[in-house]
Amino acid sequence: MVKLRPREAPSFTDAEIEQMKKLLKEVGEESLSEDFCEKLSRKFSREVGREGKPAIHWTQVQDWFQDKQQEVFTSPNSSTAKSEPERSPISKGEKLLDISDWEFEARSSKEGAWYDVAVFLTHRVLSSGEPEVRVRFAGFGSEEDEWVNVKRGVRERSIPLEPSECQKVEVGDLVLCFQEREDQAIYFDAHVLEIQRRLHDIRGCRCLFLVCYDHNGVEENVYLRRLCRRP
Repeated sequence: MVKLRPREAPSFTDAEIEQMKKLLKEVGEESLSEDFCEKLSRKFSREVGREGKPAIHWTQVQDWFQDKQQEVFTSPNSSTAKSEPERSPISKGEKLLDISDWEFEARSSKEGAWYDVAVFLTHRVLSSGEPEVRVRFAGFGSEEDEWVNVKRGVRERSIPLEPSECQKVEVGDLVLCFQEREDQAIYFDAHVLEIQRRLHDIRGCRCLFLVCYDHNGVEENVYLRRLCRRP
């Protein structure tokens, strides 16, 4: 597993902070891109006012913009907060949904595969009204963070199946299937087309599941150990 990069504490000058505040208003979410942050960090590092101070790394610039965007979304005075509908009071006996112990997975836009979520960094609402969250995937650093559509790309974590649970899988089920190729080994959504039930032996479940991957329509026979079921 890739070790996550610790957050550093950069020493920005007052002038640099003012520049970043102005840029945040002008470019918005573009300020989180690696290319934008690299250009800005190089500019800061070359400035006369930084003589005798350590150079600024692009990840420090990105972290500053990320923190400021999160402050905007969580501030009670932000436009996002004001536009939220008034919430009804909790009636007696009604419980708030506690998701502190839940685990989530999110779909990457790069190849359409699902990865475990390490943390939700911040959120935003697009002009279309669609909510998005910025996700850090488990086992990956900040350079792999992505904005993910909440409705289509975030869900409760899929559950690995034990050999004794093969009967829980039925034809037509949506499953998360581990696909291993020469250049990748990742999880994709698939639907079960056919099941060949077989007697279990010392190796465990020997049933064969014919699945069709949702992202490309390819069919494949797999064993239970490659499947995860939906909660």
